[in-house]
Amino acid sequence: MIQNKYYEIYLRLKQKIMDGVYEEAELLPSENKLAKEYEVSRETIRKALDYLSQDGLIQKKQGKGSIVLDPQLFNFPISGLTSFKELSEAQQMNAQTLLLSNQQVTVDEKLQKKVPWPIGSDLIVTERIRKIDNQRVIFDTDYLDPKITGEIPKERLEDSLYDYLENDLHLPIAFANKEISVENVTEKDRTHLDLRDEDNHLVVIRSAVYLEDARNFQFSESRHRVDRFRFIDFSRRKHTLNEHDVFR
Repeated sequence: MIQNKYYEIYLRLKQKIMDGVYEEAELLPSENKLAKEYEVSRETIRKALDYLSQDGLIQKKQGKGSIVLDPQLFNFPISGLTSFKELSEAQQMNAQTLLLSNQQVTVDEKLQKKVPWPIGSDLIVTERIRKIDNQRVIFDTDYLDPKITGEIPKERLEDSLYDYLENDLHLPIAFANKEISVENVTEKDRTHLDLRDEDNHLVVIRSAVYLEDARNFQFSESRHRVDRFRFIDFSRRKHTLNEHDVFR
């Protein structure tokens, strides 16, 4: 029981954050004060704080202490292929999709530096804004191969693109290659997203998405407000195979 004391403290502190006892941007009590309050060592408190940090609930600042972050951050699974509609339903978001544009373009030299299709290819380009709690927090641009998807009805783009492809067109979506970066906010971002003056960066996820037959039907660029999402992943350690593991 003693060796799990830090986990018990972590749960109690986490509940206080979720209940608003410790509010966003507030400093948690110092390690010394927490150690006295819970009658444990500072090392035990540090372990509990490490768990809160891993949950994205606090940020440790050298010389300041532990600052409480917004507990209402939404989890964004970067390793999966989850549609925004599926994500919003799973996390009970008050969400809405707004279609900004839906047009056909031909890949030129400039666009070819971004998308995986050759110059001269015809593509469908859609721009959509994702709103959560009536705030515009994600700016999505999708490049789609019309030879695979055909023209997509406006109402389906405002509902769920993946639902339309899988259930209406019976196209099995299989895997994606993703690139994640933190980039400067552009003027276009400021026009279409609800950004604060201090918001100078966005998390950008670029994905090339493929069907089961390995056809690349989509390239997407998704620009996220950094203060509304917690980007999560599931990792498994890959053990080295030896000759006895192979073909057994």
